[in-house]
Amino acid sequence: MSDILSKPDTTVIDATGRFPHPVTGDVYDQEKDTTPVAEVAVEKNALPDDEIPLIPSWTRTPAGWKARTGIARVNQVRSFRRWVRRQSTEHGHTAQTFRGLRRTFAWVQGTEGVQVATARQEVQQAHKAYKTAKWGHDKRLVPGKEKDKRRKEMEAAFAASNTAMTRYRSERRAARVMRALRGAAATAPVAVVETAGAHFLGWGGTAIATGSVLAALALIGRRTTGGELYHDNDVKFGDTLKLTDSMLNKIYRDAKVIGADEVVELLTPCTLTADGKAWEVTLDLPSGTPLKKALTAKTGVASALGVKVQQLHQAQGDREGRLQLRVSLHLPFTGKPTPGPLLAMDCVNLWQAIPMGVNLRGQEVSTSWVERSGLFGGEPGAGKSAAANDLLLAAALDPTVALYLCDGKAGADITPFEGIAAMYDTDGEPERLLEVLQHIWNVEIPRRRALAKEHGSRKLTAAMAAKDPRVNLAVLLVDEWSSYGAAADRATREEMERLLRLIVQQGRALGIVTLCATQKPDADSVPSGIRDILSIRWAMRCLTPQASDTILGQGYAAAGHNAQDILKSQRGVGIYMDGEGAEPELTRGYYYDDDEVALLLDRAHALRAKAGTLPAGPATLADRLRALDDDHATVMAVLLDTFDAHAGDDGEPAEWLPGTVLVDALAAAGLNVSADSLGRMVIRTDEEKGKRTWQSGRAVGYPRSRVLITVRDWHKLDI
Repeated sequence: MSDILSKPDTTVIDATGRFPHPVTGDVYDQEKDTTPVAEVAVEKNALPDDEIPLIPSWTRTPAGWKARTGIARVNQVRSFRRWVRRQSTEHGHTAQTFRGLRRTFAWVQGTEGVQVATARQEVQQAHKAYKTAKWGHDKRLVPGKEKDKRRKEMEAAFAASNTAMTRYRSERRAARVMRALRGAAATAPVAVVETAGAHFLGWGGTAIATGSVLAALALIGRRTTGGELYHDNDVKFGDTLKLTDSMLNKIYRDAKVIGADEVVELLTPCTLTADGKAWEVTLDLPSGTPLKKALTAKTGVASALGVKVQQLHQAQGDREGRLQLRVSLHLPFTGKPTPGPLLAMDCVNLWQAIPMGVNLRGQEVSTSWVERSGLFGGEPGAGKSAAANDLLLAAALDPTVALYLCDGKAGADITPFEGIAAMYDTDGEPERLLEVLQHIWNVEIPRRRALAKEHGSRKLTAAMAAKDPRVNLAVLLVDEWSSYGAAADRATREEMERLLRLIVQQGRALGIVTLCATQKPDADSVPSGIRDILSIRWAMRCLTPQASDTILGQGYAAAGHNAQDILKSQRGVGIYMDGEGAEPELTRGYYYDDDEVALLLDRAHALRAKAGTLPAGPATLADRLRALDDDHATVMAVLLDTFDAHAGDDGEPAEWLPGTVLVDALAAAGLNVSADSLGRMVIRTDEEKGKRTWQSGRAVGYPRSRVLITVRDWHKLDI
């Protein structure tokens, strides 16, 4: 893209939509580069420059032909519908044909009729003058000299009448000849075409010839009486699914982005992307026009295009005033989600960038979470938990990463991760969250700071992790902070906020990745002091522009990045901002259903078991007894282990065992305890001393419940 944008030559779209050949020699190779067509250079055609526009190489591939054929098919259907609607107007072909027929008759008649009518008028006037003169001459009482005078006037009027009649007949004869010639000129082609068609092709030829004649008449009558021609200049992108150069000026003028006498400058032609899903173009606004004016006029631009706002994407180019426009043919991100790439990965290295989703161009959006923290937000059902899973599942597949997961809404989103999490809270208890934060601040961060100092660095890096297995990343998830804050007292809430802020600030350099997620993005959900230092933002569908700005930052909604525009049907879609200074883009997160999550977590559990990084579970009662370093406690521990060793098919410890079995187990453990001594250590009731069936006989034994009671009474341990 930078290669194209760096070229000094630009092209101005004029009123006719002409687009000269840009100067470039770059070649786009679809097999080696999956970058969208509008963002890559296009190759020169073999013909000389300035003869035809540049044609992307992908259009000559099967995928390109398929995409263009699909667009052409839709345009044909829509063009036919527009043609049908047009027939009822004065621009319809029927009206054009009759208009052409009338104009042909008018041409055949010609203008000679004016001379004929003039000559006829002269004849009538001369004849009237003659009749008047004759009437005056025929009076009997007129004197002789007056009689002679009137006779001369009558003779002169008679001569003028004859002259006028002669001229009239000549004009009429000439008009008839000219009309006959023009009539022959008009009908001869029709007769020739009809005769040739009937002679050579029969009735089919006659029909073709008739159609040709009607088409010729329609062409003659194309202009209306007022001289107007039919044109498609007012057609919108939504009607044709084709973005043309001539549309752009009209679009931005109608949206009040540029003035009526201003034009935009194109740096790339309007091009259909390689996947056939959108049109893209890069342009420069007129000098002095701020880019924000175009970004904030998103609704107006979408209206001028005839599409939904969600189909329009405008982004800032590599400088002010430069705009990258993308118009999707259909509403994006409404089909089935793209399968998550983690399903095909055996393990993940979280020190490297991980896949988070797919952008509008179908490209994978990967993010490095090293020295980063994030804030995901959106209304319930927007896909926030699925987006958070993109990070959590990737972290789970890295067996060296420690997971600290806390869910303030006490939901089931992180329940599947319990088996591999170092610490977790699925009950929304503020005390438990405080315990997790205190452990990270008091244990994890000092340990990591000491490791960094040992390596002579201020932070932990991937290079250190490759050499020292003690260096690893940790992920802290705090979901629904507002729920924790509402359930905690003031002192606890302030302490949690203090610790979380410190962990975000100081933990980044020490390999602790913090992710905060919320369904109600406001100052109560994540305190502003913490929210402002979370670098990665993902705003799912929000109810208000203010909620969107709470996640992305103040002013982004006004600049065209408003999560309120995301539809409910676009689940899992959000405006993603990858770190400080990154341009937000619409991204759809990968989605993993419950079965896929279970599959990935089984894989993560196996990886951690093999690497020996599974979190230590709670100590068993036997282990706690051994930790007391007491002979009696050690005997009780062996007894409990023996009951566990004789567990039934359901996995539960045996409820009762013979005394001989217990004594033998004590002897095997190196403890010299006789049956009598065991009886004195574990006091039973008379009923419990009775014999029970054991294998093929009956024996005296001990119930496990009695051993537990002994442990509770002697050692004061919770059982």
